[in-house]
Amino acid sequence: MEITIPHKYEARTYQQVIFDKIDEGYKRIIQVWHRRAGKEKTDINIIAREVYETVGAYFYIFPTYNQGKKILWNGADKQGMRFLDHLPKETRLRTVGNEMFIEFKNGSTFQVVGSDNIDTIVGTNPRGVIFSEYSLQDPRAWDYIRPILAENEGWAIFNFTPRGENHAKELLDYALTDPEHWFVSNLTVDDTGAIKTEVLEQERKEIIAKNGDDGIFQQEYYNSFSAALVGSFYGKIVEQMEKDGKITDVPYDPNLLVHTWWDLGIDDSTSVGFFQKHGLQWRFFDYLEESGEGLTYYIQELGKKNYIFGKHYAPHDIVVRELGTGRSRLETAKDLGITFETIKKKDGTLKSAVPMLPIEDGIQAVRGRLQTLYIDKTRCDRALKALKNYHKDYDEENKVFRKSPKHDWSSHCADMLRGWATTPEETPIPVAKPIQQAKLTSFR
Repeated sequence: MEITIPHKYEARTYQQVIFDKIDEGYKRIIQVWHRRAGKEKTDINIIAREVYETVGAYFYIFPTYNQGKKILWNGADKQGMRFLDHLPKETRLRTVGNEMFIEFKNGSTFQVVGSDNIDTIVGTNPRGVIFSEYSLQDPRAWDYIRPILAENEGWAIFNFTPRGENHAKELLDYALTDPEHWFVSNLTVDDTGAIKTEVLEQERKEIIAKNGDDGIFQQEYYNSFSAALVGSFYGKIVEQMEKDGKITDVPYDPNLLVHTWWDLGIDDSTSVGFFQKHGLQWRFFDYLEESGEGLTYYIQELGKKNYIFGKHYAPHDIVVRELGTGRSRLETAKDLGITFETIKKKDGTLKSAVPMLPIEDGIQAVRGRLQTLYIDKTRCDRALKALKNYHKDYDEENKVFRKSPKHDWSSHCADMLRGWATTPEETPIPVAKPIQQAKLTSFR
């Protein structure tokens, strides 16, 4: 039986350009396309063509694993055709559903993954990668993949609609300076003609009615980068801080104690913020975030920094005892040289000194205290990106924001900062002095 590739797909004129640019030899392509322009339809068919033409490993990366499963692995276009049907079953050797993995008879492989668990593909050897909705992805995903593709002379496509002046906009700006190596396709709804005028106008009216303005409409259909991420909790505040010169070079002052706030991950990232206080002024001058590491790793990293520490704060789960060991991370940390601040309850048990408040109250606390903060633009770059990207969850079906934040890569830093903002303020000792942290010092 003869099978034609692309399979059951005919590219629109603007979609065909992406195929053509790959044929011309471009290894880096950016698709800033409006909503419903057919980004996934185009890109899965690029994958379909490439896996048959050149044997290799190919990945399709979404912001989260669950999004990849919902949108691509189990998803379909508006006509009801499943995206995976563009990869004909007759050409496959095996399909592993629980890993979203396909091996083809010619030796190529294809897998859908999430940038929230990018470690799963580190060590592989991809030839081609699609970054879907890159503006919502953990920016470290590209940092992981880039050196591999450089060595393999592989290609990468970044598709997204704007989400404010974030890492995707930075990548777009860079690409525009290097047209020899990067191809950029930036198409609004007027450029593609993919949506009828009357449908578009109805969409605009519904969005305004439910959200009070057309910000989402301009972002989704006219690729607007002009405002902070629509739905961002802190984006406009951070923009104002930049204008006020509060995002700048913030050096470590050896005359001030360093206080840390933590967000403790189990299956995902742990983040640590390093703060100093001078009078009423707070300085967020250093930041640490990694995934897949235990407490020992972070405490060793603190020791390497040679700061003189004051107090350490962690969220409420620091006192929770693990089922396997019967020990809390509070006890483990103390054995390793870190004593987190706690409060003794009436029954004699301990609780974290960081109040356990509703998330909404914590977000308001951060908003109220950000203006007291100076943030180092270099060492806290990832934290700044996270603050800009921390946003309300958006209900695509009803076209309205939910009250709760979207849990993604930006949540870890936001949770850490919420701990800082809600911890009752004390007046730290203004002049640093040696403190008893022998085990911590021993890691230096």
